[in-house]
Amino acid sequence: MANAENNERPLGIHDLRPAKGANRAKVRKGRGEASKGKTAGRGTKGTKSRSKVPLGFEGGQVPLQRRLPKLKGFSNALFKTTYQVVNLDKLGELFPDGGDVTVDTLVERGAVRKNQPVKVLGTGDISVALNVRAHAFSASAKDKIAAAGGSVTEL
Repeated sequence: MANAENNERPLGIHDLRPAKGANRAKVRKGRGEASKGKTAGRGTKGTKSRSKVPLGFEGGQVPLQRRLPKLKGFSNALFKTTYQVVNLDKLGELFPDGGDVTVDTLVERGAVRKNQPVKVLGTGDISVALNVRAHAFSASAKDKIAAAGGSVTEL
């Protein structure tokens, strides 16, 4: 270290050392017969004394991958189109004066969320002419819209 009395040079970061006893040497297990030698602190025999517990081992309980059934076959459920549903009575409330009904106007009025297809169903009645543009319609919805003097356009 630098001599503080003579001020030969300032103390640098390379002069710093850990305090005595602050750092302990790494214990090298399994080297020789001493304290951490031979069994290296793992005891004798048993699963834990060997390299490692197998992946997925649950202590002798039947593991998860064996508790669950083997599912067979294939499902197209992932490819199913799920529609947001709007009924005719709701359209009657949202558009009491009639007019054009599009997915964008339904989103603006809070009837549906954007970025999902919309299907119009025939629950309820409408008395005003609506020009409805949506992704899908039920047969009864088409009939009731046409009977009220409106038109149906599938996107």
